[in-house]
Amino acid sequence: MVDKNWNEASADVLVVGAGAAGLWAAERAAREGRSVLLLEKTARTGSKVLASGGTRCNLTTTLEPRAAAALFGKVGGRFLETAFRVLPPTGVRARFEELGVPTETAPLEKIFPTSGRAVDVRDALERAGVAAGVRIELDCPVEQVERGADGVWTLAIAGGRTARAPRVILCPGGKSYPRTGTTGDGYRWLDDLGLEEVEPVPALAPLASSAAWVRELAGISIQEGEARLVDGAGVVIGRRRRPVLFTHRGLSGPGAMDLSEHVARARVAADRARTRVDLALRIDLAPDVSADALRALIQAAGARPGGPTLSRVLPFEVPRRVLEAVARQAELRESDPRANQLEREARTRLVDALKGLAVPVDDTLGFDQAEVTAGGLALHEVDAGSLRVKKHAGLYAIGEILDLQGPIGGLNFQAAFATAELAGRAAASD
Repeated sequence: MVDKNWNEASADVLVVGAGAAGLWAAERAAREGRSVLLLEKTARTGSKVLASGGTRCNLTTTLEPRAAAALFGKVGGRFLETAFRVLPPTGVRARFEELGVPTETAPLEKIFPTSGRAVDVRDALERAGVAAGVRIELDCPVEQVERGADGVWTLAIAGGRTARAPRVILCPGGKSYPRTGTTGDGYRWLDDLGLEEVEPVPALAPLASSAAWVRELAGISIQEGEARLVDGAGVVIGRRRRPVLFTHRGLSGPGAMDLSEHVARARVAADRARTRVDLALRIDLAPDVSADALRALIQAAGARPGGPTLSRVLPFEVPRRVLEAVARQAELRESDPRANQLEREARTRLVDALKGLAVPVDDTLGFDQAEVTAGGLALHEVDAGSLRVKKHAGLYAIGEILDLQGPIGGLNFQAAFATAELAGRAAASD
């Protein structure tokens, strides 16, 4: 750690932000023999690492590099191809094994430290950096980033301090979880440097719904469903086959949260146009059973003696209270009617509800509850092979400040580590 009583500092490489990306990049550059100063705004390193995955830290994915990159969308996936090839998910796991943090797989392609402790991940990254020679300065908020005529970058730091270096790696994060220190400082620096940004919005955030019946289902999860976000015209904006959790405020779980960027951008567009946004999350409770097969099954059951109840007919489990919501949407008189009581039109409405239980969506729960920020520095401003900012020699940008966001499942940590690997190498060799 750096002595607190300093006013000026210099190094070969300055790294701004001691999160996952910053810790990795700083250590990588230091291993190449460069002097590295890592500046952190808050009183500790890796605050978001510590909070991630319910303090367990889902640090990467079991997916192959190409499949993992594809989940960042067409543009993001293409941008990440080199980074994920150089440092694939298996490479992240191997590095943590070297650092004394064994990992294990979990459902939904997730990888966690075997200990189940996010602090082990943070501590390993910090120890590795210090061992490589990284100097870490905490409680050190950067206020301004500028490059002098001599090609050296100068960072103005709160309290009148300055730090200088020919190379700077920016990784201050976005605006998600601002209580950890990520309050969007980096976007002002990007503006000052004349760089194009994509408007930041909350991503991987729970969804808000004002529907009273949704709150009544709080605590119930749909594990095997498919969530489809649709607009008022029924157009599908996005879909994810992941668990969905009903909450007292709306919807959570990866199936809902993975679609939150679309909700946030729709809300921003509607607010600008001063129009009303009409969105719903339609939950397919039986994605492996077609609507035609489901109708035929219910009709056949209705022809059997005694007419079994709907809950006994369905080839999948539906929680009782969810079945009540389905029945209300289908305009049925009973929540669990007998199959022989359902006329053709009622069967059609019932199947439609089972294949698309409509939950009104008002908005996301905002940056305070978002796991990541969507938007940031436009990718065309950055070289994908080195993370150099094209317009400014000696400047690199990595992690969440980039317009890169993947779904829940360790993808965003994978992107942070992989972009940090490239930037650390490049900054050390330039």
